[in-house]
Amino acid sequence: MSGNPQRKYRADYAVPAYLVDTVDLDFDIRDDHTTVRAVYAVRRNPESTATQQWQLDGREMRLVSVAIDDRELAENEYELRDDALLINNPPEQFTLTIENSIDPEHNLSLEGFYRSGDILCSQCEANGFSRITYFPDRPDVMARYTTRISADAKRYPVLLANGNCVDSGALDGGRHYAVFEDPFDKPCYLFAIVAGDLGMIRDSYTTGSGRNVDLRLYTEHGNEDQCDHAMASLKQAMAWDEDTYGLEYDLDSYVTVAVGSFNMGAMENKGLNVFNTACIFARADTATDADFALVRDVVAHEYFHNYTGNRVTCRDWFQLSLKEGLTVYREHQFAIDQGSPGVTRIRQVRTMREIQFPEDGGPRAHPVRPESYVEMNNFYTITVYEKGAEVIHMIAQMAGRDAFIEAVCHYLDKHDGQAVTIEDFAVAMEESTGLDLGQFRRWYAQAGTPRVRVATSFDDGQLALTLSQHTPATPGQSDKVDFDIPVEIALFDGEGQPAREPEVLRLTETQQTWTFDGFSTEPTVSALRGFTAPVRLEYEQSDAALARLMAHDSDPVCRWDAAQALYLKTLVADVAARRESAAPVEAPGLLFDAIATLLDDPPQDRELLAEMLTLPSEAMIGEQFDAIDVFAIDAARTALKQAIAHRFAARFESLADDHAARDAYAFNVEEAGRRRVFALALDYLAAIDAPGIAARAASLYDAADNMTDRMAALETLRDMDDPERDRVLDDFAQVWADYPLVMDKWLRLQAMTRRDDSVERVRTLLADERFDFTNPNRIRALLGGFARGNRPGFHRADGAGHALVADEILRLDALNPQLAAALAGILAPWRRHVASQADGMYAALERLSAAELSDNTREIVDAGLERSGAAA
Repeated sequence: MSGNPQRKYRADYAVPAYLVDTVDLDFDIRDDHTTVRAVYAVRRNPESTATQQWQLDGREMRLVSVAIDDRELAENEYELRDDALLINNPPEQFTLTIENSIDPEHNLSLEGFYRSGDILCSQCEANGFSRITYFPDRPDVMARYTTRISADAKRYPVLLANGNCVDSGALDGGRHYAVFEDPFDKPCYLFAIVAGDLGMIRDSYTTGSGRNVDLRLYTEHGNEDQCDHAMASLKQAMAWDEDTYGLEYDLDSYVTVAVGSFNMGAMENKGLNVFNTACIFARADTATDADFALVRDVVAHEYFHNYTGNRVTCRDWFQLSLKEGLTVYREHQFAIDQGSPGVTRIRQVRTMREIQFPEDGGPRAHPVRPESYVEMNNFYTITVYEKGAEVIHMIAQMAGRDAFIEAVCHYLDKHDGQAVTIEDFAVAMEESTGLDLGQFRRWYAQAGTPRVRVATSFDDGQLALTLSQHTPATPGQSDKVDFDIPVEIALFDGEGQPAREPEVLRLTETQQTWTFDGFSTEPTVSALRGFTAPVRLEYEQSDAALARLMAHDSDPVCRWDAAQALYLKTLVADVAARRESAAPVEAPGLLFDAIATLLDDPPQDRELLAEMLTLPSEAMIGEQFDAIDVFAIDAARTALKQAIAHRFAARFESLADDHAARDAYAFNVEEAGRRRVFALALDYLAAIDAPGIAARAASLYDAADNMTDRMAALETLRDMDDPERDRVLDDFAQVWADYPLVMDKWLRLQAMTRRDDSVERVRTLLADERFDFTNPNRIRALLGGFARGNRPGFHRADGAGHALVADEILRLDALNPQLAAALAGILAPWRRHVASQADGMYAALERLSAAELSDNTREIVDAGLERSGAAA
């Protein structure tokens, strides 16, 4: 806890005073403590002018001894603080030996070296290594690591660290040891260690050059049969990276360990990846289609980091998007190549619009490359990751796929083994592609979501297309300069046939106009095809034009977007009417006609059909207003959903019948699409309590051979007042009681129910013996599911929802500040809500502010209370 947290600024960066060439670590694991002996080969950095003291970061440990060149230092030769060890007047070159003691058994922060179930594991990004031993915990200090681990052979038969195992054997007293050498320089945040009694599945991969790579995946005994999909996904990713980028894996083994308590999804430690079980376990009866896709993509993401993050890493944490934005982009392209390209891209777009756009306009809006932070863990944000990936996507669009891939390889060759900056990446792109990215770099420096307005005029066979841009003020950045924005457009005639091939327009000024000739009638414009830039498009198209694009556009994203725009026209008008206590607005006939056309002539990709029939989310509807009224949005969305369900009830019955399971579960594009349409049809029928729907859902639950259909049944029953709902929920809890990730689904489902007693139900579940408050997955499922997925419950008029979340933030902050800060972030954008909802959020923030908080949570709470005028 800190009463005066210190803010760090990018402008204050200074090179490290000393460099470390080699790190030799010796972990002696005992029942009540672990002793760490660290030996560093150190030399003064010739680029640094600092000479008086050398700071090594360290927290929550006991220093035993410190020595230079085997001479133990006297107390006046160093200074020990709560968060650092400072060596006074070190020599030019020396060997530093430090011995310290840590307590992984009682480390509940999930940083450093800690226990997860029966496994001891580590998490060092961003600054967790400073909980293991004293070291300059910064990514620009890179060294070669050798790690020796000794432990009780019966309790910890598996010992793992980065790199290749070069020695192992037995010790006296029933103990054993293993030694690992990592041949590549790396920053300490990529260090990893694991010890435990673990089950394993094993495979191999032969690289393009003929090298055989040993693949091992460890987990707690009994879970091995949930890991086959992850192993197959790893091999897919290895092959894809070789085929696409020519990047061959560079070690003899690749080891993955799945642990139950992990704050992140996974961590790309060199050669030894530590994963949250939620991103590894996938079996047909325990995981949904979405889970299978998540595992595939996260496994690929961490593997891709081997080059874009590990071989070339970031100089400092302000450059985090250097590795994450580029690797997320590579993950996105991999996912598009593995699944339904259009739908995969649509889901990426939805993430931007529903999560990143609100973040970009909220009290904590920050550029892709932040300028300052108090606690780095708070900047593992959707902006750094997903918007960072969209910035890379724009470069790839402008360069072309082949030229971009060649440029990435040039970047990796040029900076192999270095810690570099976003500027270094941009320069490498320019050198290889010939692009001028001078103005484009503003995407890394300016926060906020640009608004791009489209205006057209048609005269004498000529279409004039005008694009203009404006970016609203964000905290700390009131004045914005123009971005370089690629906008892909295409033109269609009145019958929906292509009238002009797609073309990328570069909007670099406040306003620009392009003209297109040779039309007999005014063409329909399809704009921002494929979501070529992370901007909010403002384009008032007619219902007829939107219906035309919805039926005929060749770009899946724009086709889906046209459907979303049609829905939003009705929803926005209805929300506005309800806020003014006026009569609700009914959907126009043209909307129903467009849906009928879609049902009569559906796209071949069934997942695209499901996406186009799915209404805009509450978050997306809220983004259309200056002040969000959760209850008006919920009422309007429910009304439109019911209107569509009543109009097409027979069609939805037919869709459900036609898309019901015929064969055993398989995870592939066709089957996932079929299940998605089936679940959507049930959802619409449940909205109007169609005759027999509860019995049909219960029957589906009883007969399902897979979790996707089982969850479709549960979600259909979720809000019903029907005995079958309680029966299947109780049965689910009994059958899957020993499967934590499946029980997380049970918790999330109940947290998201729109029943009046949802707050009370969450409080009951928090007190349930099956709820583990120290497990991040449990917290995200129950409290995250409630606060993010149940807006009416969270914003309940009596303030009980806000109070519930504030209570749990206070309880959680002492254990896991990262998760507490994430929950506090849900309360922070209170200004974006109507007064009746904002008051409760603000009161909860004030209550948090009055408490003693971690730096993580304090930064979020203060930003929420102090920032003003920003939209979320």
